[in-house]
Amino acid sequence: MSLRRVVVTGLGAITPLGNTAPAYWEGLQAGVSGAAPITRFDASKFKTRFACEVKNYNPDTYFPTKEGRKMDIFTQFALIAADEAIKDARLDEEGIDKDRVGVIWGSGIGGLTSLQAECINFANGDGTPRFNPFFIPKMIADSASGNISIRHKFRGPNFVTTSACASSSDSIISAFNYIRLNMADVVVTGGSEAAITESGVGGFNALKAMSERNDAPEQASRPYDKERDGFVLGEGAASLILEEYEHAKARGAKIYAELIGGGMSADAYHITAPDPEGNGVVLVMQNALRDAGISPADVDYINTHGTSTPLGDGAEVKAIQKVFGEHAYDLNISSTKSMTGHLLGGAGAIEAVACILAMQHNMVPPTINHFTDDPELDPKLNFTFNKAQAREVNVAMSNTFGFGGHNTSVIFRKISE
Repeated sequence: MSLRRVVVTGLGAITPLGNTAPAYWEGLQAGVSGAAPITRFDASKFKTRFACEVKNYNPDTYFPTKEGRKMDIFTQFALIAADEAIKDARLDEEGIDKDRVGVIWGSGIGGLTSLQAECINFANGDGTPRFNPFFIPKMIADSASGNISIRHKFRGPNFVTTSACASSSDSIISAFNYIRLNMADVVVTGGSEAAITESGVGGFNALKAMSERNDAPEQASRPYDKERDGFVLGEGAASLILEEYEHAKARGAKIYAELIGGGMSADAYHITAPDPEGNGVVLVMQNALRDAGISPADVDYINTHGTSTPLGDGAEVKAIQKVFGEHAYDLNISSTKSMTGHLLGGAGAIEAVACILAMQHNMVPPTINHFTDDPELDPKLNFTFNKAQAREVNVAMSNTFGFGGHNTSVIFRKISE
């Protein structure tokens, strides 16, 4: 059977750089850091006391108070991003066949805020099991896709992917496959995370995974810099409306880009550390290129996983050089995590949006906070350091890798008839 073409017709985002997709893109182009001291709780006793929080967020702005209290913040973020994307796509919710519209979302952790609060309440009580009746629905990761579906009455495929930091890239590939295999015409996809809590920050500190640069948080996320010392935790959500090409054309939809391929692989190496030779990353990029039916020389820009960890950044660069060979020197490479921090399960979605908007504007967002070259990384590679660069971007790849060795790559292309 022939596979159907899949295009992107709507975008939405709520991020540490801005609370809409256009505001997010403006922050990316300007090279703004979203990092600042934590406000969600008293972090004074933690090794890391800063993060990339969504700024000026008040759920009452978006939801009636009673409705908002029934949802964890990661679900609130999901609904906000999805609503923006649906509106951007100009979906006629009355005229569309809702049996053919799905919601496939990604979250690596889900309702950590709710889980932590209920466990603390129980531990501080007298042992009597008193729990909020909404505790379980708020905590479970699939509440995001469920609430989006309920809000818009979309009755197509509905589930959440959970594969650590690769979660929302896996949700995008799942949505891609459901459409091209004719199991849906439209899918609301993306990812969200809200792990800036005592348990989230404390847990990652215990793993020694996060930066502890408390004296200069805005400079802490520095992928590919010699002095990088770990990732910066971020939060938020992004959503893409994926749609079958002929379906989008028939309704006169604006088309941002075509999704042409996706790849997955496993490092099969370690539960948290990357394979230092990048073998799993080589495989996932090769798989994505094969699925897209293009050669390495066709790719213009890679939005890397680039978390600002000493081991992870180096392994990814090695893999890029193995896959792309001499063309690696013609690529623009950048890590937008230098600005947004690491959204964990939401990272793939916001970075896919960055790739699509880079193609729209022919502008590559930068890797900020570069101060010192790493002698272990090839200086001839273009990491797009510190300032956005104008260039024709016709094909963009987004890489995301998760604890457990989960690797995912997706490839977008400017639409052609």
